[in-house]
Amino acid sequence: MLDKSPNQRSVNVPNDLAAFWMPFTANRAFKKAPRLLAGARDMHYITTDGREVIDAAAGMWCSNAGHGRKEIAAAIGKQAEALDYAPPFQFGIPQAFELASRIAELAPKGLEQVFFCNSGSEAADTALKIALAYHQINGQGGRCRLIGRERGYHGVGFGGTSVGGIVGNRKMFGTLLTGVDHLQSTYNRDKQAFSKGEPEWGADLADELERLVNLHGANTIAAVIVEPMAGSTGVIPAPKGYLKRLREITQKHGILLIFDEVITGFGRLGFAFAAERYGVLPDMITFAKGVTNGAAPMGGVIVRDTIYETFMTGPEHVIELCHGYTYSAHPLACAAGLATLDIYRDEKLFERANKLEPKFADAVMSLRNEPNVVDIRTVGLTAGIELSPNKDGPGKRGFEALQNGFHDNDIMVRVAGDTIALTPPLIISEAQIGEIVEKVAKIIRAVA
Repeated sequence: MLDKSPNQRSVNVPNDLAAFWMPFTANRAFKKAPRLLAGARDMHYITTDGREVIDAAAGMWCSNAGHGRKEIAAAIGKQAEALDYAPPFQFGIPQAFELASRIAELAPKGLEQVFFCNSGSEAADTALKIALAYHQINGQGGRCRLIGRERGYHGVGFGGTSVGGIVGNRKMFGTLLTGVDHLQSTYNRDKQAFSKGEPEWGADLADELERLVNLHGANTIAAVIVEPMAGSTGVIPAPKGYLKRLREITQKHGILLIFDEVITGFGRLGFAFAAERYGVLPDMITFAKGVTNGAAPMGGVIVRDTIYETFMTGPEHVIELCHGYTYSAHPLACAAGLATLDIYRDEKLFERANKLEPKFADAVMSLRNEPNVVDIRTVGLTAGIELSPNKDGPGKRGFEALQNGFHDNDIMVRVAGDTIALTPPLIISEAQIGEIVEKVAKIIRAVA
């Protein structure tokens, strides 16, 4: 039996990085040349060896108000002292209702109810389950097919992975959910290369949904889920008119339309939600990331009032939707969310992103003549710089760019295959845009 008495001499266990199986990471390569972070402030991370690394990725698409916001930290600390946890099933906290109201106020009119979870993955699966349950309640239980899109990303749950369309995220996990189909990707380099904002070509690709309706029957399809801007696959903006056309087709056939705004929500495209930018009212919007500035895990689904009211039938003592999570509307996450929304409002960060978009796009497009650049795509304060693969195959040049940026050029970028994705905090200055572009040019040349 192990001696666990207080008098036992402590043992220093060397931190060899072995125990932690890192998510979405090349573990062996990382542990040979770690990219370790110890702090963050404003537009920069601080490494364990004291270097300042400019954040061109908003952490992971989430720290829209920059890092180290004292208002958010204070709100979390105050909440932790007052109420550290409360069960979200059959009980509630005032902050959850306040945050839901604030989020609904930011959403397009008609999206009035908010269901909280803890991540974008859970938000996607929640929206899909709500869609299936909605049709069941309406006596259309045959509507159980879900439609995603090639190159789409909707998290790592079984539902989100199934409707997602990034091959590498799917191929290890077998057949996943049955009854799922996919629209084709909206990206065509020959017709869209070096587009600023929404490409002119591609709206007609939404008509692919009519083909799927004819193939499967409209009465079998529950919902279509798409990202207004496909971020994780390498920044693919929706073509002009595409989302409106998709809305027309789904309404025609009684199919619910879900916008996955986990990335685009809370200012990334210059509006609270991309649905507002495109003038399209979906049936549900999923969100996460920027809702708490990344300071606490939180996600959710904003739902049309007509969908919500459909569930509000039957005896009042009966649970209307048998779904939720232990940490739904967690007190600390709600506190972080309320403080974050205050910052967005007070500093007008959504409007700031909108104003900076043309300057950001022009700056990034200046990289088009750098070695191996085959395309650049920009929308909002987001850009994808696609490089041609090197002799070692797809993804190696992108991985080398990630490493070179962190170790040699003091910049954090995201990569998707051989695409360098830039998605900085919305507090970025014009001078910092220039700094990021200059550093990315150096990276591109270094991995040429």
